Amino acid sequence: MEQHPLLDALVDPDPRRGIRFYDGLGGWDFHPYTELARAAFVLADRLRSLGVAPGEVVVPATGTGPEFVATVLGTVAVGATPAPLAPPLVFENPDAHRRHAERMFASIRPKVLVTRPEWADPLGAVPVGPDCPRVLKVTMAELSAAAGVPQALACTPERALVQFTSGSGGPAKAVAVTTDALSANLAAVRRWLRMGSSDATATWLPFHHDMGLVGCLLTPLSIGADLWVMRPEDFVRTPLEWVRCFGTLGAQLTASPAFGLEHVVRRVRAESLEEMDFSGWSAVITGAERVPPQVLRQFAALLSPFGFRSTALLPAYGLAEATLAVTGSSRDDEPRSVSVDPRALDVGRRVRPSTDGTEAMELTGCGRPLVAGSRVLVTDRLGRPLPEGHVGEIVVGGPSVAEGYAGADAGTGEGVFSGGQLRTGDCGFFDQGELFVVGRLGDSLKCRATTVFAEDLEASVARLPELRTAGVAVLLGAAGGRDTAVVVVERRPGPWTGEVVRRLRRRVPGLDVVIVNGPRGTVLRTSSGKPRRRAMWRAHLAGELGGRAFESNVLDAGSIAATG
Repeated sequence: MEQHPLLDALVDPDPRRGIRFYDGLGGWDFHPYTELARAAFVLADRLRSLGVAPGEVVVPATGTGPEFVATVLGTVAVGATPAPLAPPLVFENPDAHRRHAERMFASIRPKVLVTRPEWADPLGAVPVGPDCPRVLKVTMAELSAAAGVPQALACTPERALVQFTSGSGGPAKAVAVTTDALSANLAAVRRWLRMGSSDATATWLPFHHDMGLVGCLLTPLSIGADLWVMRPEDFVRTPLEWVRCFGTLGAQLTASPAFGLEHVVRRVRAESLEEMDFSGWSAVITGAERVPPQVLRQFAALLSPFGFRSTALLPAYGLAEATLAVTGSSRDDEPRSVSVDPRALDVGRRVRPSTDGTEAMELTGCGRPLVAGSRVLVTDRLGRPLPEGHVGEIVVGGPSVAEGYAGADAGTGEGVFSGGQLRTGDCGFFDQGELFVVGRLGDSLKCRATTVFAEDLEASVARLPELRTAGVAVLLGAAGGRDTAVVVVERRPGPWTGEVVRRLRRRVPGLDVVIVNGPRGTVLRTSSGKPRRRAMWRAHLAGELGGRAFESNVLDAGSIAATG
C-alpha cells in the first residue's frame, strides 16, 4: 500500500503557499499550509480524545472553508477515514437534508461528526439510533488559537476516503476509496494537467462532491500548490470574481460542470474583462454531466479576446466509483465534437452520422483513459466488448476504481463492481480512440426499437429561447402503459409549452408529453446540482411532484388547461 497522498501536507508544508477563501465582499482570507497543518493536529488531538481509532469514519460537515481542510487533514493524522457531508445550506428543504444525513449516518456509522457551531443542532439531532456520532463543533479561529504540536502520525489506512455518489439516479451511495486508488487518481490528474507546485487552482465547487473534493482540493493539497476557493453561492452571485482569479490573480487550473461555464456566459459581460489577461489559464476541466459543445464555444468566444485559448477547455468523464477521473481530453488539442443520428443510438448498434441537421445530436468528446494501467471498454447488454463506433455501456477497470460501496450500501454493488471492473450505467461509444458519453441507461426509454435518452430531449428543450435561463429536466418512463416524457420547467406557462410538445413528438412520434411547470426548486436536484430524475419520476407517478401539469393532448387542442 502506498503512503497516504496527503501526508506531505501534514509533515512538510510550504509556508509560502496555502489556500485563499473568498470572503463574499471582494476580498480573500489567506491560510498558509503551515497554519492548516497546525490546526489539523489540534483537531487530531480532539478526535483521539473522543475515541477515534485508525480505520473509523469521521464526517466533515463544515462547508467550504478552512475548517473542512483542517478536519480532513486531522482525520488523516489519526489514521481515520473522512466521509464529507454537504452542509444544511446546500439543501433548500431542511427535511431533505435531514433525510440525506440520516441515511448517510445509518449507512457508514461514523464515530464523530465535525461541524460548525451554527449547524450542530440540526445535524446532531439526526436520529440514527444508538450508534449516532459524537458532535465536535469547530471554528478556524479557535483551532488556530490552540497549540497544535506535530505528533506521530497513525498508520496509513487502507481506506482513504468515503465519498457519496451524487444521487441523480437514486439514493446517494457511500463509495469506499482505498489509499492506492486515491493516490493513482491524484497522480493521473497531475500528470494530465502537467501540474507542479507552482500551478495554482481556483474553484467554486463544493468540497462534499467528488469533482470539488478530489479534483480541486485534494489534488493541489497533495503537492502544496496554491488554491483559491469560493463558496458555490458566492459564485452564483458573482461569477466575475471566479473569472478574476485567472485574469488577475494568477490561477491557472480549474474544473466546472458545463452549467457553471454557461452561468459565466450569461452573467459576465465582455466590458468587465477589459483589464484581464487569460493567457496563463491552462486548464478548464469540464465534466460531471453531458458537455454541450455550444457552451464550450460560447465560453471561449467570451474570453478569447483577452488571451484565453480554447485548447484549455478539457472535457472529461469520471464518477465517484472510480475515485474521480476516468478519461480526459488532451491539453494540446481543441475540444472535439461529432454530430450523430440520435435514432440510431442503441446498445450494440453502430453510430451513424446525422443526415438531417434538425435531428442531429452533437456530442463532445471526453478524451482518452487517464489513469496508468486503467481499462475503459464499451460493452453490449451481455457485457461483451464492442468495437469502436458502437454504442454500449461504459465499463472501467484499473487501479483507481473504488473497492465498492461501503457500510449499509456494501451489498448493493453486486453487478456494479465485479472482477475489478466497474459497470458505470452510462452509455457511450469510442470514435478515433476518444470516448463520447451519450447518457444514463437508467434515464433512457426504449421506444420503437430506438433508445431515447433523457439528456438528449432535455438539451433540445433547453435550446428554446424562452427556456435558456430556466431550470429544465426531462424524465422518461411508462405511465398508464404508454411511453411518456415528463418535462419539468421552472417557468410560467406560455407559448413555449406547445413548442416543447411538438419538438419532442418530432423526435419520438407518439410520445405522451406531460409538462410540469412551477417556481424555482420544482426541479429536484442533488447536492452537486444534477437533476434527480428517478426521484422526480416516482413523485410524478404518486402525484407529489408539485407545480402544475399540462397534458400533451390538451396542448394539441390549442388550449392550456391545468390537469393536475
